[in-house]
Amino acid sequence: MNIRNFFVGRAIGFLVLLLIILLVGVFYKFNNYIYQEEQVYTATDYKNAEYVIDGQRIRLENGVSETELAPGSASKVTTRYFGNEVRHDLNDDGREDVVFLLTQETGGSGVFYYVVAALNTVDGYVGSLGYLLGDRIAPQTTEIDEGKTAMGTNRQNVIVVNYATRAPGEPFTTPPSVGKSVWLKLDPASMQFGEVAQDFPGESR
Repeated sequence: MNIRNFFVGRAIGFLVLLLIILLVGVFYKFNNYIYQEEQVYTATDYKNAEYVIDGQRIRLENGVSETELAPGSASKVTTRYFGNEVRHDLNDDGREDVVFLLTQETGGSGVFYYVVAALNTVDGYVGSLGYLLGDRIAPQTTEIDEGKTAMGTNRQNVIVVNYATRAPGEPFTTPPSVGKSVWLKLDPASMQFGEVAQDFPGESR
């Protein structure tokens, strides 16, 4: 083997080693990212728990969160505990969970209302993904409905959120006056709300 081939071989070996080190580093960082994403944040109080609003993790402190609208921006995204609580064991583990409303303001005139749940686990409260009700609505009541369906089966852990909104085409300057209800059920595995079919005329309760 001449000197030229020797140094070429050493260079190739060095590049292969460098590539392996780089791939190991990328793999480690990726795994660490996935690990961090999969960690469930728990809190001693549901007003200090973490919720997911439009794909963003929002961690409340005493019922409020303020984050920058964009890096370096003076505008803030303010997420705030609104209320309309209802307490119920949503995942049948014998512990009382909480469902309530959050508002979020993103620097404009809109005030967006979300339904969230906080599961009361042995390690603390775990927040859910938010379910968007609407912009500048007028919340009324939040209730639990576990009546019978038309098929004679019992509903379980169904949450009914009542609020007023506007008729189609009405501007946001018009006060909400149209009553609306949404029936929701939390999937404890995904921590997402899904809509449940509402009563129809003649269905027994």
